[in-house]
Amino acid sequence: MVAPAVPEYVLLKPLGLRVPRRCMCMAIARFQQGIHEEEEIFVAVDARTESLQSLRELGPPDLVYLVKQPKANSTRQTGVYHHVTGIDASSSASLAAYVNTLTFSPLDKTHKVVSGIYCCYNAFSHLDMRVEVKIPGSLEAYCIDEHGDKRMATDALWLETFLCAVLRAYLYADDGSGNAIKKIVGVRRFNPVTNTEMEHKFLDAAEKLFFLGRQLSSDPETQVPNTVSNHLTSGILKYIYTTGRYTSGINLFEKLRTRDVEVSSLLARVQIMADEEVQAVRLMYDALQDVPMDYALLDCQANFCQSKGEGEMALECAKRAVTAAPSEFSTWARLAEVYVGMEQWDLALLTLNSCPMFTYQDKDTPRMPQPSRIMLPILSESILDEIDEGQPKQGDPHDYVHPSLRKLHAAGYQGTFLKAYNLLTKIAAAIGWDQLLKVRSEVFVMEEEYRVERHHEPKPAQSLGAETNGELVEEDEEEGEEDSGSVSGPGPTEPVSEPTANGNGNETPVNSSIERPEQSMASEVVKSGNDDPDPSHSTYTQFRNKRLCERWLDNLFMVLYEDLRIYTIWRTEMAQFRQQAMEYKKSPTEWEILGELAERLHHFDEGIEAYQSCLATRFSPKAMRGLLKLYEKRNDTRGMLGALIRLIAWQYRWYSEFSPELLFLMRKLIEDEGAVKVRSIVQATNLPQPILDLTHQYCQLCATFRSSGSDT
Repeated sequence: MVAPAVPEYVLLKPLGLRVPRRCMCMAIARFQQGIHEEEEIFVAVDARTESLQSLRELGPPDLVYLVKQPKANSTRQTGVYHHVTGIDASSSASLAAYVNTLTFSPLDKTHKVVSGIYCCYNAFSHLDMRVEVKIPGSLEAYCIDEHGDKRMATDALWLETFLCAVLRAYLYADDGSGNAIKKIVGVRRFNPVTNTEMEHKFLDAAEKLFFLGRQLSSDPETQVPNTVSNHLTSGILKYIYTTGRYTSGINLFEKLRTRDVEVSSLLARVQIMADEEVQAVRLMYDALQDVPMDYALLDCQANFCQSKGEGEMALECAKRAVTAAPSEFSTWARLAEVYVGMEQWDLALLTLNSCPMFTYQDKDTPRMPQPSRIMLPILSESILDEIDEGQPKQGDPHDYVHPSLRKLHAAGYQGTFLKAYNLLTKIAAAIGWDQLLKVRSEVFVMEEEYRVERHHEPKPAQSLGAETNGELVEEDEEEGEEDSGSVSGPGPTEPVSEPTANGNGNETPVNSSIERPEQSMASEVVKSGNDDPDPSHSTYTQFRNKRLCERWLDNLFMVLYEDLRIYTIWRTEMAQFRQQAMEYKKSPTEWEILGELAERLHHFDEGIEAYQSCLATRFSPKAMRGLLKLYEKRNDTRGMLGALIRLIAWQYRWYSEFSPELLFLMRKLIEDEGAVKVRSIVQATNLPQPILDLTHQYCQLCATFRSSGSDT
């Protein structure tokens, strides 16, 4: 089985994974020390040291580096390394213990490990905590700062490091679709909190360091990290949401609330999760008496009212939140969502246009030199024929993907641009493309209007963008979202009829009913809201009730147009092939892209159809994750468990035995159906027992935390 594509900057992780707890010793015995090997030792460690200055988030996964030498030759040494998350980093002893489990490998009896280094990043103090083990012999714990200087490791630093390690395990985990796994291939992912004792240790550290959380940065939708919006609070909430340990979360935030009333918004969110809505409403009301302009509390209120169908109440809360935090994206996005829910499309567009957009800051990833060899062995416990069959072999060409599918820029949106695009697609799905264009022209100044108003003035040709023979010419789009992508030149609204390849090399002209959107104004003449107005425009009476569309939103319209165009061509082609009783062929990767496209445009059934076509050719975690949504929608317990078993097995195949999203789905199934029924359905599945044992581990974790339904 060939590994997923690896970006040149990425390094990989150890090979073996932990199997069911009762077989843990066997797993350690089979585990080889690393998946990367380099002839010149410590190059990867030096590269990590050099990258410390550029880290801005929680830091990369932990690096484990071993030096080994042939038993018959003590002069030649090589280095092997991998990455890992979820290991207990509360002390040098716990990290050294992990290194010691890797010192013996029955698969390599000609070499011995002579030393090892475990590197774990402390994002609070911007230090790389390191434990160096000599085998046999000594252990040294120290830390490296951003300048490469060595410092002493203290208990306070280890507390910070432990908390950062838990947060990375949760926030950098894969969601089941394989996206995170393919980004950094081979990372060993463990569950950092496997019992109530570890939970107490985690929450105790979180309480002690809670008010330092803003030092850890925040989600990309938050401009300035604060007490309640940072990676620490996100990690705590994700842990509570995943495990259902609401009482532990409520107790934590109750204690913290006595020190800062702003924590009330976090407490209210956990109470709502726990179905303690009456207490949450009272809490929000009382807290707002003390901090009436706390935007996090107002946003929580707006979200709660919206979930109850109280649009007018949600609207007032959302407006106050915008007033309280006009520079935050989340408040404007919430207000736009409320307008969408109330079907006030013009106000929704105007609000969306006002959203402050931020440059996307991706998670920190390891940047390592190219290793001399990469090893990705398959453990017998993860072998499942239906997952392995049909996968491309080493040296096979990549799937063919039509160029039009490769150029769908919406697939690469992240952060604020992704959320803004989702809001735009919701409006388009609700009212249709034509009506969206009509609303757009009613609220924004369109290019034709601008021309009419300025026809009497000299007009530089370059100020109107690129136009050739009356047809719109698009500029090259950039993926850098800080620019909001590219802006197309102005052009008239016109019907589109373009040929496209059907995947077999034949071109089929398809008439699309989608109209190309007008450019609201040429980008060269658009001014921001802070620019001084042009006195010569004071007589433009048509513009009095209209706004200038932001360049980034103009670009989103063009990207949406392209999504809709490709979607329409796909559905039209499929209908034509069905009428002719012909098979409509696409490569598995193309079916994945089409499934994502349909999901983005809120065409659920068509997305499922594409994912099913992909799975008919070969297994895909992304397609199976999409199919899992269908089973959820139908309340199909057996279908959900079948999908979960396969996703868990695929994750284990790539050295990940922990996914918060998959654990959450398993917990919800056990709550709804009971642990006995879930275990019985899993065990009755006609799959190898080692594969079923992997799923039973998730069930056992629910029992350990005494989740609802786990005792039935």
